[in-house]
Amino acid sequence: MDLTGGSAPARTSKNRPSDLVPDPDAVTPSGSGSPSLPVSGGAGPSSAAPSPGPRVPEARTSAASRSGAGASLPRTSRSRASVPEARGPVVPEAPDARPTVTELRLSAFAGHRSAAHALGPVTLFTGPSGSGKTTTLRAYEALARLGAGDPLDEVFPDAADLVPERARPDAQGRRGFRIGCTVDGPCGPVRLDLAVQAEPRLRIVGERLTARDRTLLATALRDPGRSTVQAEWHTAGATPVTRAPLPDDLLGTALLPLRVAGRTPGQLEVLAAAEQVVVGLRSAFACDPRPERMRAPVPPGEGRLRRDCANLAEVLHRTHNDCPRRHHRLATVAGAGCAGTVTGLGVRELREGTVRAVLERAGRTATPLGRLGDGELRYLALALTLLTGPGVLEMDRVAEVPDAMQGLTLLADGLDRGLDRRQSAELLRLAVEIAGDGHIRVAGSVGDRTAAEARRTPGVTVVDLGA
Repeated sequence: MDLTGGSAPARTSKNRPSDLVPDPDAVTPSGSGSPSLPVSGGAGPSSAAPSPGPRVPEARTSAASRSGAGASLPRTSRSRASVPEARGPVVPEAPDARPTVTELRLSAFAGHRSAAHALGPVTLFTGPSGSGKTTTLRAYEALARLGAGDPLDEVFPDAADLVPERARPDAQGRRGFRIGCTVDGPCGPVRLDLAVQAEPRLRIVGERLTARDRTLLATALRDPGRSTVQAEWHTAGATPVTRAPLPDDLLGTALLPLRVAGRTPGQLEVLAAAEQVVVGLRSAFACDPRPERMRAPVPPGEGRLRRDCANLAEVLHRTHNDCPRRHHRLATVAGAGCAGTVTGLGVRELREGTVRAVLERAGRTATPLGRLGDGELRYLALALTLLTGPGVLEMDRVAEVPDAMQGLTLLADGLDRGLDRRQSAELLRLAVEIAGDGHIRVAGSVGDRTAAEARRTPGVTVVDLGA
């Protein structure tokens, strides 16, 4: 399958790509004897080839990766397929060399069509109800989960709802959607584009990894009867291209580090680009604080904040004991968004073995967090996320990259939900301040009021999906 958006690896007549879909409204995944699904979004910034980047560093590969054996990705509370861990990832040597997602492409995804959004250190999506703010952030999270090794059916349990309404099925009744991103880092900009078949069976039918005007990986569905796609990756050795089957329910880019030997300059280029994309995508944490789950005392544990922040007291117990400077800074931030004069954040160990977080106020008895308003709880949880890192969040950490060199992208749908004007402004100020050092980036959705404030704030990118 010839996916648009870069020159494909050398091919033989045996693997000749099929023609592209002639109708721009047809979203038809490719198959044997059927039209293929072009991955690029067509018009707009996403259709342009990436600009040349710096010299690709030599990827560090171990004997295990060269032999095709290796460890599985670290497990989280979600079940996931056993996928090889990226061996020898690109370790940034400077803050600006951290792999970061700088563009999100929704070529054909739910209500989005040919959309390409540049992502800055703080990017806020706004627009009327139904404009696609939630689905935009969902596409980002989906790519992050695929990069972490999650299988396709866990990432898209309702895939049929994400197919554009105008997409017409082909003769076999197949329809799908297309998403992609660009990850900047030591290799320069690297593009990843996916074509996903949602009906009648969920599968990845096309994947393309490109860098510096060269297609490093391309996959295509050759035999609809098999649960594999045919993959071709750049070799630049005695054999220009290596071909092998890959599973159709996992991201091929995440599997490359254990499939590519790393013996030729071309293979090293493929490894470096794939690992940059995987590291950049995996460094994401979707946060959706639920105040109704944050009020009760919780048992102490490892202190990693969950997506719904229900274990906020547990995490504050950890930061109070292990990270006093960070905990003190959070208490200072709490004073700017909570009622009254806040002097600190305390933790009480209860007789039944649980812990309860309290807000300490000048001249008053400490207030349990369970008595705070919904906006105050959401404000505290989001501020904690901004002030921490991968080690304090329940996310798939990149074990091979030192914590100081890792980036983090906070994904927050409804970032200002339930917050008053003062809390929204303070959270926005904190996000810009924290994003300034390059460790943390923010991508979220906000209402009109916060968007208006963000447009007046240097360092914030506001994307109006209703324009």
